[in-house]
Amino acid sequence: VNGRIDRYDDNGHGTHVCGIIGGNRIGMAPECNMIVLKVLDETGNGNVGHSMRAFRWILENRETYNIRVVNISMGMEREQNREGARYILGGVELLWDMGIVVVAAAGNLGPEAGSITIPGLHKKIITVGSYDHIKSGQGSISENILKPDLVAPGTRIFSCNANWKDKERQLYVAKNGTSMSTPIVTGAIAQLLSKYPDVPNYEVKRRIMSSCDDLKLPRIRQGSGLLNVGKLLK
Repeated sequence: VNGRIDRYDDNGHGTHVCGIIGGNRIGMAPECNMIVLKVLDETGNGNVGHSMRAFRWILENRETYNIRVVNISMGMEREQNREGARYILGGVELLWDMGIVVVAAAGNLGPEAGSITIPGLHKKIITVGSYDHIKSGQGSISENILKPDLVAPGTRIFSCNANWKDKERQLYVAKNGTSMSTPIVTGAIAQLLSKYPDVPNYEVKRRIMSSCDDLKLPRIRQGSGLLNVGKLLK
């Protein structure tokens, strides 16, 4: 975003997400390797161009770094930029078609039906909602978009605080939203691929959805249900 090659986080969102995926104390998959591509600015906003550059980089370097899973803890409204939405949806579809597991947030524009954000709206990828966050995005029966695919915790999720040193704050901070639910699922998938490295992405999606616990909520609210890591790894 800013043309810098050193590690930095001027917002805090990305560090929090990374800690959930692979933090060595409270992360889901503490032995995973992470490649971080910064596509959002200091205010947490981004543009289509930065995201598309990140997608291209992943495709060009996926074999070099053995990239298996892509976590996308961001979203945009389709009505904001229909052409941009088309590019983003095409980008995640290409990543998926190349064999990468793509995990995206359902967004925080709910709870109304039809509130899933881009790229979580794409039918192929794994879209994660939050079962305990009231604004978690929901699918639309009228458009036959049965999203999210599953849900995970998304309220008061503790993870790494990027600002702890400069502002003398706590090492860990709580955040809310589907941006936090998504890396919980991504970390679980990293564990699955560590145990079963030859599982293709479509089988990962089938396994994670079939191992969920039914919360007895509407399909457009919970998807297949709540993530159950124990069942998934069996």
